[in-house]
Amino acid sequence: MAPEPPLLSMSGITKSFPGVRALDGVDLDVQAGEVHCLLGQNGAGKSTLIKVLAGAHQPDTGTIRWRGEDVTLRSPMAAMRLGIATIYQELDLVEHLSVAENVHLGHEPTAAGFVVRGRAAKASTAALLKRLGHPEVDPGRLVGDLSAAQQQIVSMARALSHDVRLIVMDEPSAALDPDEVDNLFRIVADLTADGVAVVYISHRLEEIRRIGDRVTVLKDGRAVAGGLPAESTPTREVVALMTGRNVEYVFPERPAAPPAAEPVLRVEGLSRDGEFAPLDLEVRPGEIVGLAGLVGSGRSEILETVYGARKAKTGRVLVGGRPLRSGSVRAAVRAGLGLAPEERKAQALLMLESVTRNVSVSAMSRFSRGGWIDRGAELGAAREATRELSLRPDNPAVPVRTLSGGNQQKAVLARWLLRGCRVLLLDEPTRGVDVGARAELYAVIRRLADEGLAVLLVSSEVPEVLGLADRVLVLREGRVVHEAPARELDEHRVLDLVMEGSPAS
Repeated sequence: MAPEPPLLSMSGITKSFPGVRALDGVDLDVQAGEVHCLLGQNGAGKSTLIKVLAGAHQPDTGTIRWRGEDVTLRSPMAAMRLGIATIYQELDLVEHLSVAENVHLGHEPTAAGFVVRGRAAKASTAALLKRLGHPEVDPGRLVGDLSAAQQQIVSMARALSHDVRLIVMDEPSAALDPDEVDNLFRIVADLTADGVAVVYISHRLEEIRRIGDRVTVLKDGRAVAGGLPAESTPTREVVALMTGRNVEYVFPERPAAPPAAEPVLRVEGLSRDGEFAPLDLEVRPGEIVGLAGLVGSGRSEILETVYGARKAKTGRVLVGGRPLRSGSVRAAVRAGLGLAPEERKAQALLMLESVTRNVSVSAMSRFSRGGWIDRGAELGAAREATRELSLRPDNPAVPVRTLSGGNQQKAVLARWLLRGCRVLLLDEPTRGVDVGARAELYAVIRRLADEGLAVLLVSSEVPEVLGLADRVLVLREGRVVHEAPARELDEHRVLDLVMEGSPAS
């Protein structure tokens, strides 16, 4: 008896854009009921390949076979009609519409040829949410009021509202805490048990072992390995395939002793109702202090309040011994604070502008004379700042949107170096950054601290906090439950504290 053909087979897929060959003869086959992991550094071709599969891009050459038959995916709707759904990392939900309206957007329930709104849409949405293990999500609630994890569930419900046979998940765990990741994996297991195939993209290699069946690795637009067993392929082998070199999972060496200088950043009794309780912390020049906790523990809210993007209920922030005006970003920046936010594309970068303009935007007064901007001085300063961080390509005139995630993050850091900041606030500094670029960013952050910068770091990845920070504050439900030098903690201890441990001194 002949074996079943793959559910999906992509052969010799090529795709070029002006000056860039994004895909160069890529092959990918996916079996029904499997989790096929797609790995590669930023710029390897993953996004282009899944957009071809989603019908958003048309390949220049190559064939796509679906259930044994050649198909042409001329649009996302054509792919959806076949049963192919894509959930992108940056969810494409409409925030001012309800959960039910988002789930059925474009294919509203009908009866006798008329669109049925309200009760029928809510009932079918509730059934999908129950299938996904989230019956508590109200189908009538506005999507903009949901958490990131709940919005992702809505995207999955929308995919399942079609007769979907293959779901592409692009970095689905990026904004989830450990419990939410476990729930995501349960959903994936239920889907594959029903014969649904999943193409899973993640930079977190430990997830691939847990969730994946097979792995395809892309590098420079080519599939350098296909169908590797996810569980048994050594991590070093996967990393070497992705990067073309061996990358050690080591963090830069910490100083032997903590800095002896006076704190440059001091936070006293800072709080916000419903977000975090009164908090005290300090960071010295040359020190990296990490905040560890689950999503919702108040980590990002603390950084944004210190930065002045949120107004504190109580307490104060001092830089160099001088208090800042609460709720004033301008005052924070003038005092020497810089923030690299979690959502750098939406909150930090001018995506259509050049690297030069993105780096210089916080220090434009340096290049302005009588209302005119000295473009030469601006370009020269940006070039110096980006070269200091080894940003690639070494051309600050290129649009920042063309850079990889790691180099976009370097552009944000270069902005604050050019501004001459004294305290750097980092929120998820390696989110969406590939393995090789992470190692570079770790080295950059450590070097900046060694040169005297004070760093306050937030990351949902506990190993990252422990590997980078000199000292760690562990948060649970908006309160500091433990503080210790990073070398005295391990991942299990931190997770115990953030999930169910009792407050410790």
